[in-house]
Amino acid sequence: MRTFTTLEGNTQRLDGGAMFGNAPKALWSRWVETDEHNRILLSCRALLVQEDERNILIETGIGAFFEPRLKERYGVVEDHHVLLESLATAGLQHEDIDVVVLTHLHFDHAGGLLSAWAEGEAACLLFPKATYVTGQRHWHRAKRPHPRDQASFIPHLLKLLENSGRLELIADGESSPTLGKGWRFRFSDGHTPGLMIPEFDMPDGPVVFPGDLIPGAPWVHLPITMGYDRFPEALIEEKEELLDSLVARNGRLVFTHDPEVAVAHVTRDEHSGRYQVSAPKRSVMSSER
Repeated sequence: MRTFTTLEGNTQRLDGGAMFGNAPKALWSRWVETDEHNRILLSCRALLVQEDERNILIETGIGAFFEPRLKERYGVVEDHHVLLESLATAGLQHEDIDVVVLTHLHFDHAGGLLSAWAEGEAACLLFPKATYVTGQRHWHRAKRPHPRDQASFIPHLLKLLENSGRLELIADGESSPTLGKGWRFRFSDGHTPGLMIPEFDMPDGPVVFPGDLIPGAPWVHLPITMGYDRFPEALIEEKEELLDSLVARNGRLVFTHDPEVAVAHVTRDEHSGRYQVSAPKRSVMSSER
C-alpha cells in the first residue's frame, strides 16, 4: 500500500516579476496578489510518501536556517521550522524519515534539511536515519555553481550531506537502489542543470513532483517561466513533454510553490491547445494504493 500527504513548510515572499520572468504584470497579477513591495506569497511544500513501512519525504522546503538579516532579504515569513510541525501533525518526527528525495539543492527546496537558526549555533543536518537522494549532474553543479546561481546553494549543507555517508546520487536514466523499481525519474535542465523529477504510480494514474520545472498552477501555461530559470526555452520544451505525458496517463502534479493549489490533474483544451489544471486540491491528506 502506498499513501501520500502534502506537507506545508515555511512560506516566503518573493518579487512577482522575478517569479514570472518576461510575462507582464498585467497578465500575472490576474493569478496572484502582490504586497506593497510587489512580492507574492509562495509555499515551500513537501510530499510525504508512505509505502512498505517506509517514510519517504520529497523535498524539505526552505526551512528556518537563515539568520535574521538573510531571512528578511529572502522573504521567509515564519521564524520556526514549519515542516517539522507538519510532520508532527502526520504523526512523525524528522528522525522517522527513511529517505529524502531532493529535486535540486537550491536553498528554498533543501534548506529544510537544516535545523532552525539559533544565535551562536551552527545549523545541523536533520533526518539522521535518511538516505538523501538527488541527481548526480545537479550535485556537481551545486559543488561548482555558475556565478548566476551561486547564491542559491548552501555550501555548509553540501559539506554536511557529503560527510553524512548517506548521500545517493542518481545518474540520468538510472533508478534509485534505495527507492527501488516503484520510482521513476526524469531530468530537466531548464531551471537548473540536472534537476531530478520523481514519479510514482497510484491506482488512478501517476503522481509527479516537478519542483521548479512547474512550481505552481500558473506555470502550467507553456510560455510562463521564471526569471530564475537558466534556460527558459529549453524549460518550455521539457514542460510540454511532461504535460503531454500526464494528459495521456491521467497524471497529477504536486506543486511545491503554489499557496492555493497543492495537487491537480492536467488537461489540454482541444481547440486552443492550452494546458490547464483540473480537480485542484489545496492539500491531500492521503491517497491509497
